[in-house]
Amino acid sequence: MLQLDVNYRGIAAASVLAACVVLLLLWGSSTRLPHSYTYFKADASNNVELHALISRPGEITLQSADGPLSNYSGYGINGGFFYEKDLLSIAAVNDKPVGGTRGQYGSGWFNVKYPRGTLVWDEAAGAYSVQVVSSVSDIHVKDRERYFAQGGVSMNLMNENVWEYAAEQEHLPYPDEKRLRSALVYGADQRLWLIATPTLCTAAEFRQAILETIEPGMPKEGIFLDGDGSAQLNSAESRLTGDSRVLRQIIIVK
Repeated sequence: MLQLDVNYRGIAAASVLAACVVLLLLWGSSTRLPHSYTYFKADASNNVELHALISRPGEITLQSADGPLSNYSGYGINGGFFYEKDLLSIAAVNDKPVGGTRGQYGSGWFNVKYPRGTLVWDEAAGAYSVQVVSSVSDIHVKDRERYFAQGGVSMNLMNENVWEYAAEQEHLPYPDEKRLRSALVYGADQRLWLIATPTLCTAAEFRQAILETIEPGMPKEGIFLDGDGSAQLNSAESRLTGDSRVLRQIIIVK
């Protein structure tokens, strides 16, 4: 009888342990970050591997940062260019720069030094655009309290004849070197693709991979974001850490 009682106790303990594991799994599932995106991964014919989060403009927010993307709980990618603590690309929501005050250097109010391709979501118009501008003041939208603007460098995905010249004029860093890269791309259906690659590639190779794998043959446009070790992506499915450098601005899926 003693041995039988011990066995029952062992079975009971195992049952309790199993129940705890199930409860922990259920709790973990219920507390995971929201999935207001679709995850995408593709390998282009030029061997460039793309990872992307596909979301809607209402689910996107821009914010300043003070660490690698992996330090943040949200899903998203890196933003525009920066130097030390200063943002060198526009990053503004509803006419407010994410890193400081209006008109302040390094706040996200300016594309510093050069007019550069800036992806703009105009909520009142219900449309995206890429506008080559120097500051937030130059951006054209219907309602300055209902938009966001992310600076980078124009990709000119629908214009093969000018994209290299435009990228040169906008001073895309190291276009012909094999670097990690990232981008924002939109199509006709208001979806926004937050894209990064762990493949060392030239700007032309990265752009070609996007043309080939992101809604091939369909109208789309976008911008190059920061690259090299800054090319970072977080999702439930994948994490690209670049060189884990500190970022100063990120793009997050709410």
